[in-house]
Amino acid sequence: MISGGLVFFGIVAVIVLTAIMKTAVIVPQKAAYIVERLGRYRCTLDAGFHILIPFLDRIAYKHTLKEQAIDVPPQECITKDNIAVSVDGILYMQVMDAAKASYGIGNYLFATTQLAQTTMRSEMGKLDLDRSFEERTSINAAIVAAVDKASDPWGIKVTRYEIKNITPPQSIRDAMEKQMRAEREKRAMIAESEGERQSKINRAEGERQQAIALSEGERARRINEAEGRAKEILLVAEAQAEGISKVAAAINGKGGVESVNMQLAQQYLAQFGNLAKTNNTMIIPSNLADVAGVLKACTSVVKKVTD
Repeated sequence: MISGGLVFFGIVAVIVLTAIMKTAVIVPQKAAYIVERLGRYRCTLDAGFHILIPFLDRIAYKHTLKEQAIDVPPQECITKDNIAVSVDGILYMQVMDAAKASYGIGNYLFATTQLAQTTMRSEMGKLDLDRSFEERTSINAAIVAAVDKASDPWGIKVTRYEIKNITPPQSIRDAMEKQMRAEREKRAMIAESEGERQSKINRAEGERQQAIALSEGERARRINEAEGRAKEILLVAEAQAEGISKVAAAINGKGGVESVNMQLAQQYLAQFGNLAKTNNTMIIPSNLADVAGVLKACTSVVKKVTD
């Protein structure tokens, strides 16, 4: 009897423990659990501690409410200019309504990925290959708008989409590399020519400034020389005038006229004697008395000046 009672209590304890495990549920933060009762949707459990009815309620789905990053596999897309490119990306999404995500679609991750791929093919078909590299932002925005609109009945919010790689065929990559090389060489030649042009302009400007500086210097030199000559002439004239004034004052003094006459006679005779030294031919006045006449004429001039 005692052993049979222990077995009974053991069975009851196991049943109670199992019931507690099935009824007590702890939902973590940023998570949502879908509870079904006898196969039908009952409620959505948020974060916290919850008690279920044993054997009637069960957790059918568990969803995370965090934003998820889904890798979109590479796919072949045909551009507007009929070039096949491989494109992959990353889709960012978040479950907003756990009940719709559970019953609105079978697998929302697969559905949103496929929808992103089909929208990508559609958007790439509207652009040329060259523009597809430039229009990544607009392509991402178009995919987000299309997928978010389609996934709204599923309780899914698509936040953004980012293209990772756009890979054209090898032949196209080779052609693009040649084009970029030619473009770089063109820019290098343009930069070199612009530098040479600027160098010539700088040299011409320097020569112009040099010529202006030289002309300004020559002008200043000539002005200085002219001013120096003018001042020299003025000083010489002033000295001559002062000398003449002193000579006139001396002549007006006592014995001045006689001194002038003697000076004139000496200079006349000296110059007359020099003619005999420097010339082979000497012209002698027919009348040597003319010497006295010359001296007399000079004396009369001095007298008129002194008067």
